[in-house]
Amino acid sequence: MLKNNVKTMLRSQVGMSLVEILIAITLLGVVGTLVVSNVMDSLREGETETTKLQIKNLGKILLDYKRKCLSYPDSDQGLEALTAAPTSGRLCKRYPPNGFIQDGKIPDDPWGTPYEYESDGRKYTIISLGVDGLEGGEGWDADINSNDL
Repeated sequence: MLKNNVKTMLRSQVGMSLVEILIAITLLGVVGTLVVSNVMDSLREGETETTKLQIKNLGKILLDYKRKCLSYPDSDQGLEALTAAPTSGRLCKRYPPNGFIQDGKIPDDPWGTPYEYESDGRKYTIISLGVDGLEGGEGWDADINSNDL
């Protein structure tokens, strides 16, 4: 008789109840959400830091351009003046044959949007419109401006 009671108890404890399964799935969902949220924040932070580095590097290249050409490219010439000699506006007599950027391509920001460039020849501003690609914004959507770096 004791053997039958033990067998019955063991059989009834073999599986998990539906409530236990639902609780386990809910806990996995909560933990998964936290992990994904942290990963996405890290990704956005990395993209923002990459953007800042690219803007700083473009600033160094623009400084080299100014040393050789005596002014920054104006807004109409844009950053393209770093890859090919300008044909309008103030021309550069000492423009290097291969341009100022080795591969001849101005990088886009990490979100695939071209950088905005404004200059009067004496000073410049480079802007990334951030994650949303729209002017302004807050948080991850905020613009990244060379004047703020």
